[in-house]
Amino acid sequence: MAGTKTFLVFGGTGQTGQHFISIVLEQGHKVRTLARNPSKFSYTNPALEVHQGSISDAYDLDELVKGTDFVIAMLGDATQQREQKINTEFVRRLIPAMRRQGVKRFLYQAGGLSRPPDRRLSPVLWTIRKTVARGYNGQHQDNEAVMSYLADEANDIEWIVHRAAIRSNGPSKGVLKRSRTKLSVAPFVDCAAYNYATLLHPSAIHTCDLSRYET
Repeated sequence: MAGTKTFLVFGGTGQTGQHFISIVLEQGHKVRTLARNPSKFSYTNPALEVHQGSISDAYDLDELVKGTDFVIAMLGDATQQREQKINTEFVRRLIPAMRRQGVKRFLYQAGGLSRPPDRRLSPVLWTIRKTVARGYNGQHQDNEAVMSYLADEANDIEWIVHRAAIRSNGPSKGVLKRSRTKLSVAPFVDCAAYNYATLLHPSAIHTCDLSRYET
């Protein structure tokens, strides 16, 4: 990637988010992030700009988006999402702000059990969703509403959805690759690296793919 870029990160204090920010800073870029609790960042860096707040606040999104090159959202609150599609409401405010500020590229991290708008889940993933993961159904429905909104109303934006399967904060297991049909459970660090690489790859635009390790 030529030159220093600025990444706007939502969900930067989460475990995937913190790894993602570290990768971006290590690559010599800048990060702007919104955090309810900025003290979760245990370090300071002149290339890291932290604004206090949350996606549910009446925050000036235009001011956050202004001057950035890429936007990424790695958000999830299963408790809140049982009652309300908080991510969908946020993305519906974020995309117009991106349009107004001329920012095109957006990556949204969903879950691997969230169904993309153009196809069904495999029988295995559907069974897992309806059994061991049934407590997260509100989260899946919120992710699906985000994907439908992007596909139906935001194709002028270079959006990308990563339907991830994240399990632990363990060491890297390898490099994740994009897949329409196959899914690998991965640690936070590998999902963060995948998000960074995929955000920069034009072939991923307007996809809602899974990620897997190549064997």
